[in-house]
Amino acid sequence: MTITITTAPCCWGVDDVSNPNLPDWRLVLEEAAAAGYGGLELGPYGYMPLDAEAVSSELRKRGLYVVAGTIFDNLVDPANRESLERQTRQICAVTTALPKPPLAPGQRFPAPYLTVMDWGHDARDYAAGHSDRAVRLDDDAWAGMVANIRAITRIARDHGVRAVIHPHAGGHIEFADEIERITRDIPAEEAGLCLDTGHTVYAGMDPVATLEKYWDRLDYIHFKDIEAAKFAEAMSRRIRFFDACAEGVMCPIGEGCIDYPAILALLDRRGYAGFITVEQERDPLNAGGSLADVRKSRRYLETVGFARPAMETTR
Repeated sequence: MTITITTAPCCWGVDDVSNPNLPDWRLVLEEAAAAGYGGLELGPYGYMPLDAEAVSSELRKRGLYVVAGTIFDNLVDPANRESLERQTRQICAVTTALPKPPLAPGQRFPAPYLTVMDWGHDARDYAAGHSDRAVRLDDDAWAGMVANIRAITRIARDHGVRAVIHPHAGGHIEFADEIERITRDIPAEEAGLCLDTGHTVYAGMDPVATLEKYWDRLDYIHFKDIEAAKFAEAMSRRIRFFDACAEGVMCPIGEGCIDYPAILALLDRRGYAGFITVEQERDPLNAGGSLADVRKSRRYLETVGFARPAMETTR
C-alpha cells in the first residue's frame, strides 16, 4: 500500500470565495509546506489564480504540487451548465500545467483529479446530516444534475483529468440512497468517487463500511474528523453545514470520533494506492490556528501508520 497525504485550503477556512476574510493563497501554500505536506488541492474556483505560470512558481518555491481541482457549485440547475463547463475547462487547463503529483504503483488514475460537488441549495444546506428531513430531487431534476455532471466529466476527460464525484453535506448527493443512485446513473468509465470520512459520518453512515461498499469506484479519499459532542449539539438545531463547522464540529484528525486505525486496516487489506487529503472546515477568521491543526492531523496519521511528512509510505 502506497499512500500520499495531502491537504486542502478548506483547512484555512477557504470555501466561499466571496468571503472577505480568506487568507492569502500564498500563505496557505507556505503553511501547508511548513506542516510537512507535499501537496494540496487548488481550492474553490476563483481562490488561487487561474494562471498556471504564477501558481507553478509559488508551488516550486515550496516543493509543492496540486493534487486536485474542485467544482463546488449548483449541479442541479440546467441554466448553470455553461458556467460549470467554463469552470471545468479553466480548472483542468491550470491543474494539468502545474508541477506533477507523484504516481504510486497500483494507483488507478494519475492526479490531478477534479472533485465534483453539488452545492448552493438552502433547503438542503439546513438539512445537512438529516436524511429524514432532506427533500430529494424528483426524477427530472435528478436527470438534469446527472446531465450536468456528465458534461463536466467529458470535458475533464478531454484534458486527461479523472473526475471524481464527492458526496458532500448540504448538497443533493449526500446520503446513502443518493450515493447509490449516482453510482448507478454515472458509470465508472465516466467518473470515480472521492469519499470523505467526515461527510460520511455527518450523513449518518459508517465510513469503513462505505469505503468498502464503493471500493471499486474509489479513486481518491478525503479525511476529516468530527468532534462528537459538538456534532450532536449542532444536529439538535437548524443550522447550515458551514455554520456548524465554524462552531468547531470538524476537529484535527485523532481528536474526534472517527476510527482511523480501522480505516487504515481496510486500506491496508485492500491495498489502496494514491492520495488522501486532510481537511478541516472552519471559519476563516480562525485560520490563525490552521497550521497547528494540520500539523496535529499529520502527526496523528503518522502515529497510526499513515504516511510520513511529504513522503509516500509503502506497507
